[in-house]
Amino acid sequence: MTTSPQEQAPASEIRTAQGHPQRWIILGVICLAQLTVLLDNTILNVAIPSLTSELGAATSDIQWMINAYSLVQSGLLLTAGSAADRYGRKKMLVTGLALFGIGSLVAGLADSSGQLIAARAGMGVGGALLMTTTLAVAMQIFTPEEQPKAIGIWAAVNSLGFATGPLIGGFMLNHFWWGAIFLINLPVAALGLVAVVALVPESKNPQGDRPDLLGALLSTIGMSSLVFAIISGPEHGWTSGRVLASASVAVVVLAGFAYWESRIPYPMLDMHFFRNRRFTGAVAGAVLITFGMGGSLFLLTQHMQFVLGYGPLEAGLRTAPLALMIVALNFTGLSAKWSGKLGTPVSIGLGMTAMSAGLVSIATLTEHGYPGTLLGLVLIGAGAAIASPAMAHAIMSSIPPEKAGVGAGINGTVAEFGQGLGVAVLGAVLNSRFAALIPVAASSLPGALAAAGSGEERARITDAFASGLETSQLVGAVAVLAGGLVAAALLRRAERAESA
Repeated sequence: MTTSPQEQAPASEIRTAQGHPQRWIILGVICLAQLTVLLDNTILNVAIPSLTSELGAATSDIQWMINAYSLVQSGLLLTAGSAADRYGRKKMLVTGLALFGIGSLVAGLADSSGQLIAARAGMGVGGALLMTTTLAVAMQIFTPEEQPKAIGIWAAVNSLGFATGPLIGGFMLNHFWWGAIFLINLPVAALGLVAVVALVPESKNPQGDRPDLLGALLSTIGMSSLVFAIISGPEHGWTSGRVLASASVAVVVLAGFAYWESRIPYPMLDMHFFRNRRFTGAVAGAVLITFGMGGSLFLLTQHMQFVLGYGPLEAGLRTAPLALMIVALNFTGLSAKWSGKLGTPVSIGLGMTAMSAGLVSIATLTEHGYPGTLLGLVLIGAGAAIASPAMAHAIMSSIPPEKAGVGAGINGTVAEFGQGLGVAVLGAVLNSRFAALIPVAASSLPGALAAAGSGEERARITDAFASGLETSQLVGAVAVLAGGLVAAALLRRAERAESA
């Protein structure tokens, strides 16, 4: 297959003064590809009861079904971004869609926990390629003036996939067996492949840096070890040998990675990026916003099903206002307009303050019924619609355009790290509070409810879970608020330094 001159052009030639002529259509295509990846970050949460009964999955199996995907994906994000910059972002986008589709097929047809875990890990490889290339392509085809709005739409799709995963999963589980939540990816991946091949222009680093193979190996091992330690902590204990050994490997390897990257002339990750206050401020905020949001919503989904008794579909519908708020503010361009008037620091601080207030509302008003949860979801959605695009743009605009793939890899890595840390830490807070209020023999809410001998005992167990939920949501609220203040302060200092 031959390529057009535009497909062969370097990134600097694709970004004309008016942007790519088909840039909005292309944005729709890459957002479609992105959506499939993000749905699988949350869609499995509502299937936990079905997987437990139909596959006979143990608690540890369920954890690995959820975490194998994010473990592999987060470990490969920097490497995937570097490969996209060097070998072509369109090529990596096509490869990612193909791998993701194959992994989804295997997952949908799996008949054991081990097969499903392996398939989810394979999907993580494709997900890493898609997460990095979609944002990198968006940065290449839009002018600097249009980039905030484009990133706002891209971020809205991110949040849409994250928030509507439970809704789509609930609908599928109400009508089909659990494997359908993976097979639904196949037509989307096929459509995305055709559209990417037909519409998306090729772009890559025109300088063609040498591949940093050792850096790729070190970053993959280091990030995978770090995420593994975070995942294992709640189950095995933060001072267990497994967790300490994995964390030690992560620290040593990532330190070696930083040393190597600072010494070679063609680094995969230029360590000078971290001297940029705009970059470090946005990264700090991104970690804490995903920490609070990811962990809190993961727990809220379980609370709606196990405590409030909603079915999978109803639980998904009741979390939908969060996604609707984000879509409304970003697709109409209102969030980009407000961010332009307020400035990046104020936008991030204001948005994350609203998110923190939403988490407090969920923590303290859930016992009074759904209205308190609805208020919290609306506040979280409004805050995320303003803060998330502003932080993503701050990260990407701090990095040279030819390194857009690496920039997207960094953005994805901090998001995955923050979300994994949020699920682990807030889950640990919940479990410790829960374990203090119920018999030691009951290791989980479903197990405790199954062992309950009376309605009074079941009520006591659900109250204990609700108490743990409240505590964990408040911890998440504090983390998000702190992230907003830190990020806003660092970005304000960066703006003052640049103006001076």
